[in-house]
Amino acid sequence: MSFSYASGPPVLKDFHLTVRAGESIALVGPTGGGKTTIVSLLCRFYEPTAGEILVDGVDYRKRPLAWWQSKLGVVLQTPHLFSGTVRENLRYGRLEASDAEVEQAARQVGAHEFIAALEKGYESEVGQAGNRLSTGQRQLVSFARAVLADPAILIMDEATSSIDAQTEAVIQAGMRTLLAGRTSLIIAHRLSTNRHADTILVIDGGRIVEQGTHHQLLAAGGHYYNLYTQQFQREEEDRILAK
Repeated sequence: MSFSYASGPPVLKDFHLTVRAGESIALVGPTGGGKTTIVSLLCRFYEPTAGEILVDGVDYRKRPLAWWQSKLGVVLQTPHLFSGTVRENLRYGRLEASDAEVEQAARQVGAHEFIAALEKGYESEVGQAGNRLSTGQRQLVSFARAVLADPAILIMDEATSSIDAQTEAVIQAGMRTLLAGRTSLIIAHRLSTNRHADTILVIDGGRIVEQGTHHQLLAAGGHYYNLYTQQFQREEEDRILAK
């Protein structure tokens, strides 16, 4: 598969990837390497300019768009909430969900504790675009909404980059449960978010330049090792300066 925007140069060139049902794939690499383009193609915001994307052996362009999008749950870097209550925003993931199912989804991602502490709990108003909640709280609501939808494929595109490390730790604590048995693609600036993925792909220049588990890639001492150690050093420097 290849892809280019309009008449520009190829962003992805002869890109080949097979994802098994229930497998979690993490995409890492430098900015502009093609990670978000891969997710955009999977969501069918764009379509390949050459080659095809097969779902159970069928080109996804031969399926109804609504059918395909109903299979996807997407959590983006910037969470989108609507005016209304916390419960209403959560239920947007699946309108027929019961109150118990809504609250169970919140518990799964670690959102229940902060919601219960709000003045009116699940009936608290989130404000215009969720402005009564912190960025981290809005992201947890967005995450729970995706889980409530129970998608066949869960996509996280920099879903933890705009939240603090403490909130990210809450999400990570439930991530293994969330991803178990669910096909998922994860893009995360913080490489620690990716360490439990079944396979990590290092994407650069529109190609897979390295792949393996977290421990395999660290042991290889290549691209991933360099990315990981550089990030670890920066985080340590920031921690020391913050004291």
